[in-house]
This record gives sequence, structure tokens and C-alpha cells, in this order.
Amino acid sequence: MTPIRFVSQLGALQFANAFNPYSDRCAVHDLTDAPVQRAGLLTEILEAAADAELDALWVGRDLGFRGGRRTGMALTDDVHFQDHLSRWGIIRSRPTIGQAVSERTATIIWDLLRSIDTPIFLWNVFPLHPHEQQNQFTNRAHNAKERKAGMDILDQLIRMLRPKRLVAVGNDAEKVLKQLSKPSDVLKVRHPSYGGQAEFSNKIRELYRIEANTLL
Repeated sequence: MTPIRFVSQLGALQFANAFNPYSDRCAVHDLTDAPVQRAGLLTEILEAAADAELDALWVGRDLGFRGGRRTGMALTDDVHFQDHLSRWGIIRSRPTIGQAVSERTATIIWDLLRSIDTPIFLWNVFPLHPHEQQNQFTNRAHNAKERKAGMDILDQLIRMLRPKRLVAVGNDAEKVLKQLSKPSDVLKVRHPSYGGQAEFSNKIRELYRIEANTLL
């Protein structure tokens, strides 16, 4: 599997009530060529990650409408778009228009990542943005069919990037990763949403030996 082929397969995924940022364009927030930009950026990041000695793959649940739907990068919003690219030596303009939008989960994730120098790749169990039928700008949990497709993609990603360890961000990610690899290879951390911020941050600081004062 190559990054180009991986992104091509990813762009071909289509589900009802799910936005694919690598082939779909949001008429409200996207530039005209936003899907092409996001697909190209993901390809570049994958190429860089494949050449790196990847410390870990952090896996969340789904892309959110304030984050990955817009950027095409898991656990990353507009505000941290450049932070994500700079970790891989890439400089590009974001594919969305208007003021940069922030996402709570992405903010928590990147507050910690700025204190971690080792290569980390961010992903989700379901790599698209699932939303409610009547409103694209909502988030919903992916269904069983979507999870199966996401697992197949994730399995290919793990084989391609060969991370030293897998970090499951939340219960959904833990269940999937333990099906795709040895359970002992999966490190579980609580998802930072819904009251889990402190527990998530403490666990990541422990894993990466981050002193509390470095986050200030």
C-alpha cells in the first residue's frame, strides 16, 4: 500500500449522512478545490510519516464538523491546522474560508502535542464525518457498517506506517485496535470530551513524561 493509493481508496468511501473531506466539498465553508487540497495534504503527511520512525498512532472515533471535516486531518481544527502540518515539514493554506474555527477536543489534543517532539500520526476509527440526516453541521457516532469500512482502512494504515505503539483515545478506538492488533500493544487513554480532559491529559503526560509546567 502506498500513500497515493491509500488516499484514493479513502476518497472513494461513500455513506449516507457522512461527509468525505477528500472527495466532498462543503458549499458553505470550503474553497472550490478543498477536497483536492485535503487529499493532497493527507498524501504528503502519509509520505512523511511512512519515512519517519513513528512513535505512535493516536486513534479517536470520528471526524467532527468543527475539526476534521474542515481540515481533513484527525483531531485537528482550523486553529491547529498549521501546527499539524509543521510537524511534518509542510506549509500550506487551509482549505476553508472565513474565520478559523476551533474544536474543543482538537484544542486539548494540541495543547499536549506541542510538548511532544516524537513523530505521532493522528487518525480515527471512522475516517469521515458522520452527521445527522437533516443537518450536516452536527456529529453522530458511526454505525456498524461504517465501522467495518473504517477498520479496513485503519488496518491498512497500521501496516503502512508501522507505528511502535497504538494509543486508543476512548473506548471505541480501544475495541477496534484490539481487534486489529495484540491487545498488549494498545494503550488506552480516556477521550478528552465529556469530562475526560483531566484524565486524558494526565495519562498522556505519564506516557510521554511531560512535566506539568511545560504545558503552561
